[in-house]
Amino acid sequence: MIVNINELTGLERQGWLQHAIAPRPIAFASTIDAAGNINLSPFSFFNLFSTNPAVVIFSPTRSVRENKIKDTLQNLLEVPEVSINICTENMVQQVSLSSCNYPKGVDEFIKAGFTKAPATHIQPPLVKESPVQMECKVLEIKSLGDGPGAGQLVIAEVICMHVDEHILNEDRTMIDQRKLHHVARLGGDWYATINESNLFTVTKPNAHLGIGIDALPNNIRNSHILTGNDLAQLANVSTLPTIDAAFEDAQLKQIIQYYANSPSEMEEELQRYAKQCIQEQQIQKAWQILLTNTDNLVE
Repeated sequence: MIVNINELTGLERQGWLQHAIAPRPIAFASTIDAAGNINLSPFSFFNLFSTNPAVVIFSPTRSVRENKIKDTLQNLLEVPEVSINICTENMVQQVSLSSCNYPKGVDEFIKAGFTKAPATHIQPPLVKESPVQMECKVLEIKSLGDGPGAGQLVIAEVICMHVDEHILNEDRTMIDQRKLHHVARLGGDWYATINESNLFTVTKPNAHLGIGIDALPNNIRNSHILTGNDLAQLANVSTLPTIDAAFEDAQLKQIIQYYANSPSEMEEELQRYAKQCIQEQQIQKAWQILLTNTDNLVE
């Protein structure tokens, strides 16, 4: 199916894009106007774009239905400061409530039941219930258009973070990703919670160059059992491994003995076993299992 974006209505375009480009973190933004009126609103067009300087960008888009700018944007044009608070699972319903289109001057802190906490460098208050609160100075506001749904990029520098000690790791040197429970926005009414049940790690090839999938032996690279993700983990070694004569494994021995008279079936079973090891992040073990079939050593 081909979706021609420019042929869609504003709401259709919004739906297709927001369902596809997800999940998105939520900037829960607190702002203030020149008269001292406070506004609190969530924005899922948001992310980190630089660490030196520490720059985040979020976008209060023009209303798709009415083509009006958000109170948040108007406030930032008057007072270029913003408190960005991270949305978590235990506050998401309140965050959603704050997104109601209340008249200007209505305090969403009160409407949604949040508590104001004083900032140290900016005027807008922090959201006390958020475990991570960022004080930001606006560097630039860049308009992407003046039509319905047009983004208005707020480029802001983070100058201070407030972090709840309960989400730190044991040695208190960093946020423990398992404790924060981020909430992410998807399309329509859909959201996602990031918790320990759906977290996983990916080994980054920062310290060395992986050999690449193209450098894998033919029998491994062309496997119908190992997926692209499996092959990528095998290919993230800096040099092609060799057989370790000291390597021993009971299950490996059983496979070799059972399929001794059927090399093709043995190879498939070895690959299934290696796949299991890869899923358990035992990459070197997986390599030793795959290298047991000496045909794998021949290009």
